[in-house]
This record gives sequence, C-alpha cells and structure tokens, in this order.
Amino acid sequence: MGPTGDRGKTVSLPVSRVGCSPSQRLRALGALGALAGATLLFTLWLLWQFRPAPVRVPAPPRTLLVLIWHWPFADQPPELPSNTCTRYGVAHCHLSTNHSLLASADAVVFHHRELQTRRAQLPLASRPRGQPWVWASMESPSHTHGLGRLGGIFNWVLSYRRDSDIFVPYGRLEPHEGPAPPLPAKNGVAAWVVSNFQARQRRVQLYRRLAPHLRVDVFGRANGKPLCASCLLPTVARYLFYLSFENSQHRDYITEKFWRNALAAGTVPVVLGPPRANYEAFAPADAFVHVDDFGSAQELASFLAGVNASGYRRYLAWRDRLRVRLFEDWSERFCAICAQYPHLPRGQVYWDLKAWFQA
Repeated sequence: MGPTGDRGKTVSLPVSRVGCSPSQRLRALGALGALAGATLLFTLWLLWQFRPAPVRVPAPPRTLLVLIWHWPFADQPPELPSNTCTRYGVAHCHLSTNHSLLASADAVVFHHRELQTRRAQLPLASRPRGQPWVWASMESPSHTHGLGRLGGIFNWVLSYRRDSDIFVPYGRLEPHEGPAPPLPAKNGVAAWVVSNFQARQRRVQLYRRLAPHLRVDVFGRANGKPLCASCLLPTVARYLFYLSFENSQHRDYITEKFWRNALAAGTVPVVLGPPRANYEAFAPADAFVHVDDFGSAQELASFLAGVNASGYRRYLAWRDRLRVRLFEDWSERFCAICAQYPHLPRGQVYWDLKAWFQA
C-alpha cells in the first residue's frame, strides 16, 4: 500500500526512467577506449623512463706487442712463448724479436750495448710515424758510450734510474710475513767477488787501503778463484760482511753486488757507490755499512773487525719483515713496458739523451 492522502486515498509516485540511444552508448565506449589507451601509453612511457641501464660488457684489453730489436748480450734471442709476461704478472703483453713486425709493434726496444758496439742498427728509414722507441740500459754512465749520436730518437727510457720512464731496479725489498730464512754459521769477516780489477777504479784503491788492516777473502776471475753460479751465495753467506763495491759511482746505480751478493746471501753489505741517502731510498739505513761514514780505510777496518754480536744482529733486523726480490731476467724487464704502457708520456722525445743519463 502506498502513502495515504489527507482523505485516505492512495497516491502513486511517479517513476523516473533513464534511457540512452545506441549512438550515445557508442560514444561512451569510445571515450573509455581512449582513456585506456592513454593510460597504457603513459604506463609504457614510465617503464621506458625507469628501465634498468643496459649491462655493458667491456671489450677485452688489447694485447700489446713489444719488439726487442736485439736481445741484450746474446747472439741468439731466447724462446718467447705467449705466456712469457704472464709469468711475471703482466697480462696482454707479447714480446717478440721478429723484425718483420716493426710496422705493427706498439713499442720497439733497443739495448744500448748493441748500439754502442754497432752490432745493431736503428731502422730509422722504416720507423712508423709516432711509434714509441725505448732506449734500454742497465750499465752505469761510466761504461756507456756513443750517446751523443742518439739524440732526438727515443721516447722512453728503461733503466735502473728512478726517474726512468720504465724503472727496473736490480732488486728491491718487499714486505714479508713469517720467519726469516736461517743464517749459516759465520766463519769469516769479509769477502769480495770481483772479476774486473783495474787500478784506476775507486773500489780497487779502497780495497788496497783496507786489506792491510782487515782480512778480506777475494774470489772471482780477478783473483784466479772463480765461483760457479750456484756456489757464490753459499760461499759469501759464511762471512759477516761483503764488499758491495760498485765499479763506478752514479745516482741509483746499485747493482746485484748489493741485492744478490750481500742481502740475498744473508750477509751485511759494505757499500761503495752513490751517497748514503741514495741507498736509503732503497733499503733501511741500518741494513748496510757505507764507506763514506768513515774517515779512512783503517777506521772502516777497525769498525768491521770490532762489531759485537748484538750490533751485528741489528744489521739483519730487516729480514724479519722484508725479503729480497731480484730482477735479473731481461724478459721481466721488457714486460714492465706493458705494465707501464697506459701511463707513459705520449709525444715525449729525449733530445739530449747523453745529458739526461750523465746528469
């Protein structure tokens, strides 16, 4: 029953009915489709904007080719397998002595001794434009001749000098953990191994002043007592001191006489070479005895003969934390070119190589 009026009559309420034509429905569906399309496009745009960055796989490093024009001090070059430099921790480096690769070499190395003796000639007419050439020598300026004619040719220098482009010392001390190797019993005071014995050399002059005051056992061809390669270190190790006398005195010229014959053997080097400060750039100040610290050969002899056990042990204290690393292989030295290659100066030229090396 519906609502009732004042007189009890039933009143019917009007019912509103909404209707739409087919065209209106089509227009509504079209609007909905457009909205959905816009939403989809916006979603796709957002996904594109915030997509993850593509993973870029770096190209493998290019293998460098180092051409050695003449192998040092050799009639025939050694075998140079592809893993030559990886043995020394240098990857992507290929050494070759094949002259036909001159045009494609990333660097060409010339060892000075062969240039000095004219066993090797510079291929100046065939040099590719911009190709870096490396001058290499481990000899001192006193034994290096003919540099005057090599000005304006070389871009980089490989040598024992710390200011070389490719610095390759004869040895160095590296951190070491664990006990130091045991030392053999000492039954002599001082030893010296020498082959080139010339009266004009400062080392010979010093030895002759020292010998009357200190027993020095001399070995080597100069004394008619040559030592085989495997005999040298065990022989020297039996002595308290070793005369690490360089054949000439020049900046940074600290050779195997110091690194191998003394430190690696487990004896204390008595050094004649560059000043003490120069040695201290390579080794602890208390790892060696420098001849310049004494006013005379007799004073030096008295000191060496009078060192007590505790004083001597202080000279070997470095062995508890450091070890000797020797650089004796020319292959390893040449591999260092690849290791330094990204950092070597481009466009550099040694216009006066003689002045630089003799400075």
